[in-house]
Amino acid sequence: MLILGIDTATVQVGCAIGGHEGVLASAHSSRGKRHAETLTPAIDFIRRQARIELSEISVVAVDLGPGLFTGLRVGIASAKAIAHGLRIPMIGVTSLDLVAFPVRFTSRLVVATLDARRGELYYAFYRQVPGGLQRVADPEVGSPDDLASEIIARNEECLLVGDGAIRYAELFEGLTKVEIADRALAYPTATSLVQLAHARALREEWVNPWDLQPLYLRAPDAEINWTTREGG
Repeated sequence: MLILGIDTATVQVGCAIGGHEGVLASAHSSRGKRHAETLTPAIDFIRRQARIELSEISVVAVDLGPGLFTGLRVGIASAKAIAHGLRIPMIGVTSLDLVAFPVRFTSRLVVATLDARRGELYYAFYRQVPGGLQRVADPEVGSPDDLASEIIARNEECLLVGDGAIRYAELFEGLTKVEIADRALAYPTATSLVQLAHARALREEWVNPWDLQPLYLRAPDAEINWTTREGG
């Protein structure tokens, strides 16, 4: 079983191919908002590096968000098109699950964060369980102060990971029992996506392309601006 993973939820565009042997090839780049221009050549590059044909892919996995609206649309539309063309199933994973995955071996409460712009964060809490991490609540969107208040209320050792924690590091570093993970772990990656998707694929936890939906958590900026203008 070979899985193609596509991640375009943040400023970093990534794709990877892997299966039971692990990740065979991957590519990640940050070039502003050039998601559409970057993704297709990157997929062809890793396909050639892994020495496989696209027709050998069995499952397409994609980052569902939350994240950048344009990036999500590019990644999900591309993933659906490939899955539909190859007539293969899909697996969707949230971007916060992907951010939390690399720190799955810590015994501390993991807080995955992503910068949601407009002074807000996307975030979710995770606890260590046998075999990895388990999300303890649905992903949320709120201000850095909202998240800081939740962390204080929990009163336990926390590891914050993601670019949201890094952007508002001054606020979170002032809290007791809190550590911010390295900048190298700031974004979700396609390599983590393939690893998580492989475990789900073995349990046949896939969906049809037409049933897969992005996780936005809030309306797009353009929709908010139009509503505000209409209300005025």
